Formats: sequence, C-alpha cells, structure tokens
Amino acid sequence: MAADPNRFAGIPGHGLFTDEHRRLREGVREYVERALAPNAEKWEEAGEFPIREVFPEAGAVGLFGAKFEEAYGGSGPDLVADAIVTEELARCGSAGVAASLGAHKDLGSWYLHRFGTEEQRQRWLTPAIAGSAITALAVTEPDAGSDVAGIGTRAERDGDDWLLDGSKSFITNGTVADVLVVAARTRPGDGHEGISLIAVERDTPGFTSSRVETLGWRTSQTGELAFDGARAPAENLLGEEGKGFLHLMEGFAWERLSMALGAVSGAERTLQLGIDYAKERQAFGRPVARFQVWRHRFADLATEIEAARSLTYHALRTVVAGEDAVREASMAKWLATELSWRVADEALQVHGGYGFMMEYPVQRAWRDSRLGPIGGGTTEIMKEIIGRSYGL
Repeated sequence: MAADPNRFAGIPGHGLFTDEHRRLREGVREYVERALAPNAEKWEEAGEFPIREVFPEAGAVGLFGAKFEEAYGGSGPDLVADAIVTEELARCGSAGVAASLGAHKDLGSWYLHRFGTEEQRQRWLTPAIAGSAITALAVTEPDAGSDVAGIGTRAERDGDDWLLDGSKSFITNGTVADVLVVAARTRPGDGHEGISLIAVERDTPGFTSSRVETLGWRTSQTGELAFDGARAPAENLLGEEGKGFLHLMEGFAWERLSMALGAVSGAERTLQLGIDYAKERQAFGRPVARFQVWRHRFADLATEIEAARSLTYHALRTVVAGEDAVREASMAKWLATELSWRVADEALQVHGGYGFMMEYPVQRAWRDSRLGPIGGGTTEIMKEIIGRSYGL
C-alpha cells in the first residue's frame, strides 16, 4: 500500500509539512473516523446526511477555518493545513459528504474571503467558518459548463438592487446553501468581461432550487437553481463589476488542486479496499493477491498514486509560494482524478461479481470517482489549459 503522507511531517528540507501539520492531520483523521466514517453507509442508504448537525460540528473542530484569519474565526491562513483537511475528508467513506464540506470551504467561502469586503466577510464568512451557515458557488449552467464565458444568467441593476434571471445546474450544496456566490452577466454582449459575482441569500425573493439525482456523490445536495427576477441588494456584488470571469479563473486553480488532493487520498483508500479483498478472496486454492498479475497491478497503481501525490504536492508548493499554479493545478487535477477512477475500476474488478453488488463499498468508490474527470473542469479542458500554457 502507498506510504502514509505523514512520513514527510517535520522532515527538514521537505518544505511542506511541519510537526504542527502532523498533529492537525491526526486530529482531523480522528474526527473523520469517529464522526463521519461510521455513519457513511447509513447516510448513503438514506441518500443524505444531517447537514445542519454535521456542519456546526465540523466548524467546531476547525475543518473550515484553516485558510482564513482568526478575525473571522479561522486558524490560518495556512493553505497546507487546509490541504490536509481535504485529504482526510476524502477518507470518510462518502464522497458526497466530503464534497459538501469541501465545496463549502473551497468554493463559496473561498470566494467570499478573496473578493468580499470586510462587511461581507463578517456577515457571511464568519458564520460559514463556524458551520452555522452553508455556502455554495453557482457558475455552471445547462448550456455553459466548461465555457464559463458563455453563461447566460443575467443581473440587471434596478435602483439599489440586482435583478437576476437565469438558471444554474450541478451546484454542490445548491439546495441547502444559505448564501450562494452566483456568476451572472451584468453587461450583456461583453463576453467574459461582462460577468460579475453576486452573493444571493437563500431567502431571496425569486430564487428557488431543487435537488437532482446523481450517479455518485449520493449524499451531496446537488441542485438546479432558478432565478426569476431574484432581487439581491446592490452591495452584494463581490469584487469588481465585470471582473467576475477573472475572479473565477483565480479561484479555479485552488478548486482543481483540492480535487487532486482528494482524488489521491481517495485512490489510496480505494486501493486498500482492493488489496484487502484480494487477500481474502480464494481462487484455485490460494488468495487472489498471490497471483502475479494482481501483485503487479497493485504495484503499478501504488506507484502511480505516489507519482500523483508528488505532482499534487508540487502544485501545492507552487500555490503556497504565491506563484501562478494554473498549469500545475491543471496537471494534478487531470492526473489524480483520472487515476482515482482507474484505481476504483481495478479494485472493483478484483472483487469479481461481488464488486457489482451494492453491499460492497467498492461500487460506491467506483461511482463516486467517475465525477472527478468531469467536475471542476473536464480532463479535456485541463489538457487544453496545459497546452496553451506552453504557447501551443
């Protein structure tokens, strides 16, 4: 099995983890193993989890505050600490739960912090870090996924308000968020320069949401949003008007890096599921794990996981150094999410017919991992970004 990432903690010259980070990892892992993982199967069967109970608990143990200053209830800013939280959440056994918690801290809250005013941060970010308010980022639309510049949701000024019309799709936390960061076109016809970010609160007149059924992430509240003359105060604008596209491009690097971190950690856990079962399953009088074909396959996957971890940590170092990490984050997201899906497919294969049965958790890992190469920018888009970064 791939080595524990804690092996780097406190090693001089590694430049990433410290003893404090090691202690943080132990604390987050303890919380995940105590409060989340034991309930994963029950929550998956129900298709939801008690989000209004879990979020305040997660906030109380500091899961949402690592990236943010103490002034807002955070414990940072420390991006490495936040990366550790992401890695450990991926081990909770329910990707939907991890996605809901992750989207809250890495999308909605992150944008509120980066582009919000001091008043907006105190109003929305502080309760978000405490877990008493849930956030979401609403960008994707039925006809505008990877093509962010093509979004059609409109926001027009009407006195002291914005009037929003349009729809969003595939929005994590979309049906439960108390505040959503919505990308809307405030200057029709201006392409990407006409997009702005506007905070929309749950009780905004003219705003409705509905949950959609998904193949994986079954506990995640994935929603479709509708804005029918939804009225938001003018002061809910985040960042500069017309600069929303640029703000999103800044935020996407961290979103993709977070997806890569979770994918590597998830792949490691899924590989262990496959190895454990291969040690137990008997064929031709011996455990499947003793057949060379599977020993070598597991060796291949474990090695690739370590390679993906190294690339992902390289991207993390780049971000922490304050350098442009668009290329590195895109590489990591592409490699790690595709690998996580392949690991799940191999782990399901070694289970044989039992891998196709709903009672075995490997089928959930297989379904959950499939979204990785799609969400947050498809693999094809990642390759396009990487290619363009070389002037191609």
